[in-house]
Amino acid sequence: MPKIFLTKEGYEKLIAELNYLKTVKRKEIAEHLEHARSMGDLRENAEYDAAKNEQAHLEKRMAELENKLSQASLIDEESMARDKVLIGAMVTMIDLDTKEESIYTLVSSEEADFSQNKISTSSPIGKALLGHKKDEVVEVKIPKGIVRYKILKIER
Repeated sequence: MPKIFLTKEGYEKLIAELNYLKTVKRKEIAEHLEHARSMGDLRENAEYDAAKNEQAHLEKRMAELENKLSQASLIDEESMARDKVLIGAMVTMIDLDTKEESIYTLVSSEEADFSQNKISTSSPIGKALLGHKKDEVVEVKIPKGIVRYKILKIER
């Protein structure tokens, strides 16, 4: 099985979600099923069918989380180079054409969340940034062409 590299924050987030699903959501769905059963004939009971579907989705998501956690390997940020863009790094960069600054944290695809400026190391920008240092210029191929960024700061 391939390893999934996670930050401590990402690992704890998956643990918290799994715990919530097992302790809270599972109980809610059981209550929905019990209520739907009390309504009589299960063959034509839309509420029962909906609750069973919800239960199936829940069990699938819990299995996915357990699988990810079993493959997880925590990133040891303390032993990583601080002067290079590596997984877990927060990178401040500037688009050399538009002069727009961006700050991204590089994470695994399992933790990627663009709304929180967390981009995957397998994304075009993530791939281009990996291994580079402060003040270096990186080129990113996008559908519209090539975008050039200068790395302004690397933090952990």
